[in-house]
Amino acid sequence: MAETVLSFVLDQLSTFLRKEGRLLGGLRQEVQYIRDSLGHMRAFLREAEAKEEDAQPRFQEWIKQVREAAYDTEDILDEFVARFARHRATGFYGSVRRSFSSIKNLRARHRVANEIQSIKSRIKSISEGHQRYQSEYGISAQASNSISVVNNTTWRYSRDDALLVEEAKLVGIDKPKKHLISQLLEGDDYQLKVVSVVGSPERLDSAVTRGREETSPQSIESMATIELKKFVKDFLQQAGRYAIVFDDVWDVEFWNTIKFALPESSHGNRVMLTTRKADVASASYTESLGYIHRMEPLSFEDSWTLFCNKIFKGNSCPGHLMDVAKGILDKCEGLPLAILAISGLLALKDVNRTEEWAMVRCSLGGELEGAGKLDRVKKILSLSYSDLPWHLKTCLLYTSIYPEDYEIECYELINLWIAERFVEWREGRSIEDVAWGYLSELVNRSLIQVTKVFFEGIPQICRIHDLLREVILLKSREQNMVTVTTGQPMTWPFDKVRRLVVHSSSSNNAQHHQHRPNYCFDRLRSFVTIGSTDLLLSKTLLSEVLRSSKLLKVLDLRGQEAQEEIPNEIFNLFHLKHLNLYGTRVERVPKAIGKLQQLEYLNLDDDYGSHGFKAPSNMGRLLALQTLSCIDASSGSTIVKEIGKLTQLRELYITKLRREDGKVLCCSLANLTNLRELSVASIGKGDDHEIIDLNHRHPPLSSSSFLQSLRMLILYGCLEKMPQWVARLHGLVRIDLNWSGLRGEEDPLESLQHLPNLGEINFCGSYQGEGLCFTAGGFLNLKRMHLKGMEGLRWMRVEEGALSRLQKLFLEQLPLLEELPSGIQHLSQLQRLVLYELSSQLRGKLLENQKEESEDYTRIAHIPYILIGYYTDDGEWRECQLWEEEEKKT
Repeated sequence: MAETVLSFVLDQLSTFLRKEGRLLGGLRQEVQYIRDSLGHMRAFLREAEAKEEDAQPRFQEWIKQVREAAYDTEDILDEFVARFARHRATGFYGSVRRSFSSIKNLRARHRVANEIQSIKSRIKSISEGHQRYQSEYGISAQASNSISVVNNTTWRYSRDDALLVEEAKLVGIDKPKKHLISQLLEGDDYQLKVVSVVGSPERLDSAVTRGREETSPQSIESMATIELKKFVKDFLQQAGRYAIVFDDVWDVEFWNTIKFALPESSHGNRVMLTTRKADVASASYTESLGYIHRMEPLSFEDSWTLFCNKIFKGNSCPGHLMDVAKGILDKCEGLPLAILAISGLLALKDVNRTEEWAMVRCSLGGELEGAGKLDRVKKILSLSYSDLPWHLKTCLLYTSIYPEDYEIECYELINLWIAERFVEWREGRSIEDVAWGYLSELVNRSLIQVTKVFFEGIPQICRIHDLLREVILLKSREQNMVTVTTGQPMTWPFDKVRRLVVHSSSSNNAQHHQHRPNYCFDRLRSFVTIGSTDLLLSKTLLSEVLRSSKLLKVLDLRGQEAQEEIPNEIFNLFHLKHLNLYGTRVERVPKAIGKLQQLEYLNLDDDYGSHGFKAPSNMGRLLALQTLSCIDASSGSTIVKEIGKLTQLRELYITKLRREDGKVLCCSLANLTNLRELSVASIGKGDDHEIIDLNHRHPPLSSSSFLQSLRMLILYGCLEKMPQWVARLHGLVRIDLNWSGLRGEEDPLESLQHLPNLGEINFCGSYQGEGLCFTAGGFLNLKRMHLKGMEGLRWMRVEEGALSRLQKLFLEQLPLLEELPSGIQHLSQLQRLVLYELSSQLRGKLLENQKEESEDYTRIAHIPYILIGYYTDDGEWRECQLWEEEEKKT
């Protein structure tokens, strides 16, 4: 599996020679030779590694040598840059400093030259093996060079792609879903009933758990078993009636542990348990009024439908592909994950070239015969992985940093990919868009599953299927991509670890970790903590990493609440590109931050920007910075001016802005031509927010280029009027106004309605007027709107031809709104209407009137989902789905 590593290092070598080659002097030719030699081997490796499992040990050892040589080359060049590119001063004093540095580093340069020569000698020896194995495996130079075609593929990226399989398009779940619902509803209403579902989990999620958005209290993860059982029991007793789903249970002992936390009652409570193991289901069945449902594989008809939906977008399979397609589908044996994975691969093949499909069928050949179903799925997943170009392989393997069943934040993953240099720059596109395109490709190939989307349909949360994760972990270990620890003593050669990830661990492991020798992480590039890790473990490892890791590029301590300050050693990390201290207690950044000239991502945000960090006066020295979140601007105009020097910024989050600094901020923003996301909060909280003054007539503000790359704008604070430049943000996709308190004569809709790409609006306490009117031809691309906390709002009117694409409408805390929006019947695309804490009069109309006699129901009958939420006189929160009774009847 060295081809992926080799491709990555070759990309880094090319970048190095382009940007830093002049520093090499006479060594440039040596490095060029190493790059060219490795390049010749890469194409051969792609073909040969498919046979690595059956290869002789000497060939496997040769592949290992190639991988190690590639890694060593990267290490030497990173050390070289860190030493010789650190100081690039100009002028007289700069020349003196360079001369002194040159004399001082003569020995170091000589050592680097020797190391590069040593690598060159190793490469020559490895190249001899390349020629020998190329002949042995019968791979021609022409076939080897075919890799370039793959690497030059332009991967499409469209947010209109099917990132999520909508329920209406799911195949083969209607019958089992109805059967399961009937089992849950039937039976004694005075006794607990447990329904256990046994089968392959990738059907299970779609059939029984789709649409879950509830989150558990943050403290649950840190609870001991006894505390957790008590918490669950108390919670369920307070709830009275409950229905619980325990998803993908592996351990028989789970039921024996949890059953005592389920209170007996006379409310007809229900529990659903999904598992791959029959004995787990039996454990719950024997002690309760239970039922076991065994999920069957998809029928051939359903399998064929799913297969064609993925590849041909619902159209029929061309006749010339029919035989080979059915042969491939037979190998999947009705397992949805296998069907989706293999169809995701085939969707990228040329439908006019039958031989490409035939090659896929041959790859799935006789070796699957007699294997278990899970082994067959793994084989198909491995084939899907092997079909990826190297950059997508690298990105997919990197997901091995996450634990099993972890909900991965897509934004976080994208930023890590960028920091790790897995994303290739492409002319005319931002690096961020390219990274989102990578994610889109992996989703379209069904190798990553999106579980929740953000504004404009952008993936927000994703996950890796358990079986695919097993394949990824195996290949990641083979390539020394990621090393995960939970506190157990490390048995691998830790001096070769390149990415170290710390997962949640028990205190016993951490105590055991105290009594081990010091580690030396010479080659480490990334240190990441995930989950609520043990304090002693993470602190000890961080100390050792900072002591010995001079080439670190990624330091992600997200959620480590015990971290109160930035260790001084961090400021000596020349290559550091990604520093994430989100959720820590770090409140101030020292001036030494200016040393991190390569830093691109800095996040010290907490609670979505309400608490920023105090920045030093030299913040503007971080010229490479692309993401800055969240900076406290209360110290005055000096730091606001510094922001204007960060011309590479793509995302900027500011808090505690003073009114008098608004003009300075506008001048700074005029320099940020790459800015895509901007959040500005003024000093104060809620209704006490100070005024945000961003409405200045300054030459840059009148320019047509001012903030034209902006896609998301969030403002927290009072506005005397909407900034005039907002109406010219033609690329804007989302706008949030919070506590802006615009007066009645300053309708916020007026300046926004003709923005061509605006897809989402969130207003909270943003308007003091009595009414809102959506005029014909306005907001033609708006898909989601949330209006909240407008206490004076009495009426809303939607003219025909307005909001023509609106899909979701949330109306919350509008106590004087006594009628549904006039013209709501014109919203033909509306799929979801949520009404929270509205007037008792409007709630009464909807809940108490007879539907056949009510005009209100006639106007909203086309909306599939309507949810009403309110507090009773006793302070109890209730929710009612308006069409729930009709759903039960059908």
